Order: sequence, then C-alpha cells, then structure tokens
Amino acid sequence: MNDRNIPVTEDELHAYVDGELPAERRADVEAWLAAHPDDAERVQSWRTMAEMLHARYDSVAQESVPARLELERLERRPRQWLYGAAAAVLVAFVAGGTAGWVAHGAANAPSTFQRLTADALDAHRLYVVEVRHPVEVGGNERDHLQAWLTRRCGWTVFAPNLEASGLKLVGGRLLPGPSGPASFLMYEGASGERYTIYATKTETGATQMRYARTDKDEALFWAERGVGYVVSGGGDRERLTKVAQAVYDQVEKSGT
Repeated sequence: MNDRNIPVTEDELHAYVDGELPAERRADVEAWLAAHPDDAERVQSWRTMAEMLHARYDSVAQESVPARLELERLERRPRQWLYGAAAAVLVAFVAGGTAGWVAHGAANAPSTFQRLTADALDAHRLYVVEVRHPVEVGGNERDHLQAWLTRRCGWTVFAPNLEASGLKLVGGRLLPGPSGPASFLMYEGASGERYTIYATKTETGATQMRYARTDKDEALFWAERGVGYVVSGGGDRERLTKVAQAVYDQVEKSGT
C-alpha cells in the first residue's frame, strides 16, 4: 500500500533519473519533487550531467570490460603482460618539464609507462560514464576509503583535496593492476567533468611526468617511491596539467 507521506530517499531519486523506479512509486516521487524545489533542482542537475556523459561516452559504455580490468586478476599469480597494442594507441607522450617534477632515480622504462597508462585510461573511460555507481566507496567516507585502499594495496593511499581546482571527491574503488592491486579515485567538477587518479606499485622507483592520449582522453603519469600514478581527464591538457600538479604536490607533502 502506497503512502505519499513517506519521504523520498536519495536512492529513489537516482532510480527516478535512471528510469529504474518502480511504476507504483513514480507518482509519489513526482509529487515530492513538486513540493521540494531543492530536490527537484538536484534531479535536474543529475539529468543534465547524465545527458552530457551519455553524449560523450555512450560508444565506450557499450564496449566489454577490458580483460586487464577484471577483478579476478587480483587472485591470479602476477605475470608479464605484453602491451604492444598500447604503444600504437598512446598517440603522443613527452617528458614533463614542470618545475619540481624531476626524476629522482633511474629513467622509466617505456613499457611501464605504457602499461600503467593504458590500464588507467581504460579504467577512466569505463567508470566516468557511470552516474549512479561510479565508485565503491563514496567521497563522504574519505577516511574509510583511504584506510581501506591502503590496507588492500600495501602502500599509504592518499585522496588529495582538489577543491581549489573546482573538483570534489566522488569516491574510489579497488582495481587490479599489472602485478597487484590498484587504487582508483574519482573527482568531479561543477559542470560534470571528471578526473581520476589511478595508482599501483611499480618496479620503477621514480620518474618525471609523461603525457599520453587516447582519443579524447588524456593522462599524465609519474612514479614516486615505487608507486606509479596516472591522472586522467579529457579535452584540456592545460587543465589536466594543473590538476596533476595539485595531486603531485599533495602526495609529496603527505609523504606517501
């Protein structure tokens, strides 16, 4: 039996936007939105963001999950992966020259750069299209998210504060890396733009910044203290560089 006085939950609002709300509850939600303009405004912003994401990424959303991102890999014995195709896909990469981003150790082997960047861009393209389930743990649980990923990944995972760059932490998830777990953090701007930070252990101690691009998505890679980082975004290299620099600076200050 329906009761129109029952408050509408956040999950119901998301289900309404996604077209997944049970038919018998739809009229109640619409009545609620008519009486609660703040919620109506949120719903409209979600719809606008969803339309923008679908317009840009629908073709990607129809693709199958890349084998390298299957969670079963976390249980497999590490092995060597060949990424000859990645070299052809990563159109351009150059050494970064920004002050402070200077290598402290041996130069990074191209295969490491290609492997981690390919994984990071695949993950970015796969999850930025999600409106309702882009992450496993939400940004409102920042401390829990950092502790959980730190425990699973084996190094201190730090979620930078990027509000100065106009980005809010959406949350994160655990992913398989080339030879073990990888952390994956997602951030979102007011216009719906999304940036992600992918990190996993690497044999390379430290490197300078390197740039990669696949289609409309771009990434900046570096390694520090045996962990490789890839910050991914789309469309604006200057904006990506500023975001990556903010991530780099905060990770350095955190000592992770």
